[in-house]
Amino acid sequence: MDFEFLSPVSTTVVAHNQLLSAQTIGNQIGMHTGQEGIPDLEQVKLAVVGVDETRNSVVQGAGISPGLDEIRIQLYRLYGGNWSHGMADLGDISAGDTVEDTYFAVKSLVGYLVKREIVPIIIGGSQDITYATYRAFDQLEQMVNLVSVDSRFDFGSPGELISSASYMSRIIVEQPNNLFNFSNLGYQTYFNAQEEIDLMDKLFFDAYRLGALAEDITLAEPVFRDADVVSLDMTSVRGADLGHAPGTFPNGFDGREICAIARYAGISDKVSVFGIYENRNTPASAQLAAHILWYFIEGFNFRKKDYPFSGTRNYEKYIVPMEDQELCFYKSDVSGRWWIEVPILGAPNNKLKRHTLLPCTQKDYLDACNEIIPERWWKACKKTAVG
Repeated sequence: MDFEFLSPVSTTVVAHNQLLSAQTIGNQIGMHTGQEGIPDLEQVKLAVVGVDETRNSVVQGAGISPGLDEIRIQLYRLYGGNWSHGMADLGDISAGDTVEDTYFAVKSLVGYLVKREIVPIIIGGSQDITYATYRAFDQLEQMVNLVSVDSRFDFGSPGELISSASYMSRIIVEQPNNLFNFSNLGYQTYFNAQEEIDLMDKLFFDAYRLGALAEDITLAEPVFRDADVVSLDMTSVRGADLGHAPGTFPNGFDGREICAIARYAGISDKVSVFGIYENRNTPASAQLAAHILWYFIEGFNFRKKDYPFSGTRNYEKYIVPMEDQELCFYKSDVSGRWWIEVPILGAPNNKLKRHTLLPCTQKDYLDACNEIIPERWWKACKKTAVG
């Protein structure tokens, strides 16, 4: 692939790395520099890519800045864990002549990396870049599960031009439509019109309120287990943890919760793209973004490789008889994680075959034993019935 649209990592970051200990991430990662060029990707499993594009952000001015150099400096000064997978920093995609040019570059690069089983870590930039990462799957001929960590659903108004607050509408309606499921984590009711909340339910999408996740952050783990693309909006974090930057809010995830979410995303065997967007121009925001990326990388290095199923030898099967059907649960002997079987009702589409097993929790199994059917299972059944 021609990488001519990629700019090298800045000399500021390169110089900073030279002052760091050999054990830090900055001295363990292959780096695209002006002198050395693009690093060899043969042994690489994770690739950092900056995207310097904010023209479609709903927040303009000093408050919105990708802060790519500062995030890298904060990340590369950290020490890695017991990690075995190779990493590379491919540099930055600069803003094109038009936003669509930037989208095309992101789509091309993400598609190239995913085909080679390299997980891109996108540092944005405004969250509408998520649209470009989703469109990268057009060439892969598979349905896509998208998870957004955001206080809003980002549907926008009918006819509204694409922006960081309306990109989901374009994903939903534009052909080819490869979106199988959309899940939102952390929405705040007062930021979303009732019509948008109703639309989430009508389309059988999943939505988890901030309060529910703050009470039990482990609810997020099964959602990521079936995700292909993860889009994290930094403004889903409370403003106090971002240095009270413009465009932030008093309520949101705290630093520990958002890092736990990032680790859940990393440890998922299926997450193929991880993006962190809407970074704010404060030292606290850059530091937290670096910690979020660290936890994603940490999770990635501890993937259990127990999904998708290659057989049932390493799984315990539990059958729960209901009034008019049986629910079949599977528990992995490797990780202790749970899945529930979803019947495909009259849907011959081969793209849907991999969704016959839905990630769940042990609590879902215990609820089923008490004749409480998991809501996500109902939605999945309805979705496959619609086909």
